[in-house]
Amino acid sequence: MTSISVESMEGKLFLSGQWVGVDNTYDLFNAEKNSLITRIASARESHVLAAIRNGKAGAEVAAAMPVHERMRILHGAADVVESNRHVYIDAIVSEGCKTRREATKEVNRCIQTLRLSAEEARRINGETIAFDQMPGSEGRVGYYYRFPVGLIVAITPFNDPLNLVAHKIGPAVASGNAIIVKPAPATPLSALLLAEAFAQAGLPDGVLSVLPGFPEGMGDHLITHDDVRMISFTGGLSSGKALMQKAGLKKMSMELGASSPALVLDDAELGPAVEAIVSGAFWAAGQNCLGVQRVYVHRARYGEFLNTLVDRTRSLRVGSKQSEETDVGPMISLSEAERVESWVNEALANGARLLCGGERNGAFYLPTILEKVPGNCRLAREEIFGPVVMVEPFDSLDEAIDKANGVNFGLHAGVFTQDINKAFSAIRRLEVGGVMINDSSDYRIDAMPFGGVKHSGIGREGVKFSIQEMTETKVVCFKTSGF
Repeated sequence: MTSISVESMEGKLFLSGQWVGVDNTYDLFNAEKNSLITRIASARESHVLAAIRNGKAGAEVAAAMPVHERMRILHGAADVVESNRHVYIDAIVSEGCKTRREATKEVNRCIQTLRLSAEEARRINGETIAFDQMPGSEGRVGYYYRFPVGLIVAITPFNDPLNLVAHKIGPAVASGNAIIVKPAPATPLSALLLAEAFAQAGLPDGVLSVLPGFPEGMGDHLITHDDVRMISFTGGLSSGKALMQKAGLKKMSMELGASSPALVLDDAELGPAVEAIVSGAFWAAGQNCLGVQRVYVHRARYGEFLNTLVDRTRSLRVGSKQSEETDVGPMISLSEAERVESWVNEALANGARLLCGGERNGAFYLPTILEKVPGNCRLAREEIFGPVVMVEPFDSLDEAIDKANGVNFGLHAGVFTQDINKAFSAIRRLEVGGVMINDSSDYRIDAMPFGGVKHSGIGREGVKFSIQEMTETKVVCFKTSGF
């Protein structure tokens, strides 16, 4: 095992298992310091077509790979990440929006995701089928099994630049597919570093490509090409809709964002609820698809809850991503911070009340709490993807659930209560893909099914469930002459 360095990847693509230098590059900056990190290779149409061509052949190699070999490679890649964790942590901090503590947690989760993928590779099972359950089908015996879809394209966002990529590559390798990763232009380093981990682990050429760059220079082949059999996309709603319209007849797995609610009932333990909601709302400066955006609190506890929430939020330490003491770092870019600022200002101009925060300093936006946000504001209707949370009272559980369901997103929800009957009532009626009882909506482990309903997407991630998305079912039936 050799050490990994960012410098060795400057100006290079990971094309079908090989590092390829290109002339077309762009400068990658640390938004907090406005300093140059490195030059990133920018893939062109010719690179995309080569990756697809080689990936089609690589899919055959991957499908023929024994399960024990897939497991060995996945554990080997995890070992490389673990041995070079400081390099991965530094990359996430420098290119992304996470603090050093947040980046450390992401690297640890990436290692777990890869090892979990290795374990799930051994559990891609089928079942026997009793064909003689149908009259006239006596003498038949058979089963079904799962086989890989072929070549997958994964398009990943900036907010979890390492672990979300691991959630694409790990299950793809475990299930015998080839995969092309198109990382967000703002955070390509983490994906390239993960590709090197797989190279050192012995992944065959052709099975993996990582192609940084911009859509206008790459064409639509990653989406439209017939040899691409599945697209796994994590990103914004408008981009997801446009992608689906172009893609044609392919498997799709899409996580498209959220406006996650937290319901604080009258019997909730307020201290733990506040801690969970503050973490859920302001982790990664609010740039978290599972982050708490809307909080509904029973009117009997509203004043007490609000005071505690504001005090705890004001205690958060806003500062440099590099510091272990920082709770909230900058947003991914100045333009994103300016967007959040404009949405908050729109709400305030329409009558919302600012309880804390509401200030921008360059790419930093202070953790912000608002109440009385009018329903016609963008904050109330769309995903903020920033460190802003809205709070509103309710009088009954029915009212709270109606408010929670009143947007077009449905990813996760959190419910804080000590009453199991109320908890199960909320679980049944909330229009979301996951309900966390006495936890923030952003609670997640990498083994659980993850995804939403309505405009939050289609399909499910989480290693076992990604493998199900990345495989197809084949039925086999033998007609015999009798036993």
